[in-house]
Amino acid sequence: MAQRFGGKFSPDKNGSPQTGAPALRPRVDPVGARANLMFAPAAIVLFTSLASGAAGLALGASSAAILALSAWLLRDGLRAEAAYNERKVARRPGIPRKLFSSVLAGAGIALASLSGDGGLIAAALYGAVTTGLHMMSFGFDPMRDKGMEGIDTFQQDRARRTVDKAEGLLAQMADAIRRAGDRRAEARVERFQATVRDMLRTIEEDPRDLTSARRYTGVYLMGARDATIKFADIYARSGDDAARTKYMALLDDLEANFAAKTQTLLQDDQGDLAIEISVLRDRLEREGVALPQTPPPLQEDR
Repeated sequence: MAQRFGGKFSPDKNGSPQTGAPALRPRVDPVGARANLMFAPAAIVLFTSLASGAAGLALGASSAAILALSAWLLRDGLRAEAAYNERKVARRPGIPRKLFSSVLAGAGIALASLSGDGGLIAAALYGAVTTGLHMMSFGFDPMRDKGMEGIDTFQQDRARRTVDKAEGLLAQMADAIRRAGDRRAEARVERFQATVRDMLRTIEEDPRDLTSARRYTGVYLMGARDATIKFADIYARSGDDAARTKYMALLDDLEANFAAKTQTLLQDDQGDLAIEISVLRDRLEREGVALPQTPPPLQEDR
């Protein structure tokens, strides 16, 4: 049965447009067609080695397994790089997956060359060229931490674990709401998730906000997950509009609370900055450095 899509500019049940909804940024999987095609060489090598005898088949199967592992590592490496790029504060990936993927791709092609009765020198050349082309095509892993200057690494690790747990709860909400079979409810959950992720990014950028936001990332988010599961089960069985209305109202309340808390965290950060500037001014004045009380106005270019 076809279902009407519910979005920012889609009409609601009464035919009026849904205004005031925040714009949703689609979460696009960074793994593109090029990365998925890297599984093809593994299948090709395996099938072409079936008629190569016992030794050729063993080398071909080993080559296919290495190439498949290389493609899998590449997918994970692209996702880790995308997560690193979308954050202002991030640590470099603990495992350089893209680099390992390039090396494994070269090793797999080298074994494939040996399975075709190629010499060691030719196999080494094929492997080196493959590794180089792989690196040129997909690039390198992030090698440095980003935005970590002056941040307590212990607090950053706590914040990262909290964010990972919250992301897991959001993923469970998304899985549960799909069981309801209601596209407008799914869109509403996506809006709520976008608001929650704004708070999570704020916590990542300043781990000191973790303590005051722990109730939101824990108790409130688990309650939203549990309510979503119950609603999905009820609505999938009965299509109860009253349950749907109550669930939407709950998401409205939770989203407003999360948005207000995020603004409070941002305002606290600005207050901390103002205090630090005031202390710095006092210290410089005690050292005999005179500072203007207000910044000079900008002059327009003539």
